[in-house]
Amino acid sequence: MNLKTLLLFTFLLISTVVFSEVDTWGPTGHRATGEIAEKHLSRKAKRKIKKLLEGQSLAFVSTYADQIKSDKKYNKYYSWHYVNMPLNGDYVTAEKNPKGDLVTGINYCIKTLKDKKSSLEDKQFSLKMLVHLVGDLHQPLHIGRKEDKGGNTIQVQWHGKGSNLHRVWDENLISQWNMSYIELASNAKKLTKKEVKKLQSGSVLDWVKDSHKLTKEIYSHTKTGDKLRYKYSYRFFPVVRQQLQKGGLRLAKLLNEIFD
Repeated sequence: MNLKTLLLFTFLLISTVVFSEVDTWGPTGHRATGEIAEKHLSRKAKRKIKKLLEGQSLAFVSTYADQIKSDKKYNKYYSWHYVNMPLNGDYVTAEKNPKGDLVTGINYCIKTLKDKKSSLEDKQFSLKMLVHLVGDLHQPLHIGRKEDKGGNTIQVQWHGKGSNLHRVWDENLISQWNMSYIELASNAKKLTKKEVKKLQSGSVLDWVKDSHKLTKEIYSHTKTGDKLRYKYSYRFFPVVRQQLQKGGLRLAKLLNEIFD
């Protein structure tokens, strides 16, 4: 291998690790979560949200929190996208990020939206962030281990191409099915009112614990160097769909409580 080839290989490897650290549910996943949530809003909440977002849909604003990463003035919100936890731990006992995390970010947004003294600009910002962060909460690798940056440094192959565990769950599993966010949302599992209520029950911390169960399962089934193909997709794409639906239903619950 000559020097030029070696340098190119090194750059691609570093890019896979570093650039993927900003990944979240890809745009399709976030929009599907927003679309599902919108279908479960009360009339009053839907009306107030439409006014606050100036007509924009939850699906449209769901990617806002990723888009602002290109602006350095929003760097302080970067840590809101994830929680680092050991596999045998829980959020309460886990070491906290002094810059904040997914849970503190969600709670901040809820508090701001409920505060009658909050400015219109702050409410709009918090609503857009909340839509995104609740989606992130349901991507299991956003509640991953600190030592591998939520699976970002676990290099794997996805259908013969280089990827990492985090990216597989953010984008690869969804893009493999080549479905739009509308298709994903409209093909969500049909649930009874009782089933919906059960999925919406609990607190944000309960939902973190729920997602973390999947995190542990994913780590136990994937290791560095794995060549992931159809078998992996067959096993875990239904889990992705389930998580998108949970995220949408739980987001709707929070928004109904805030705006009703």
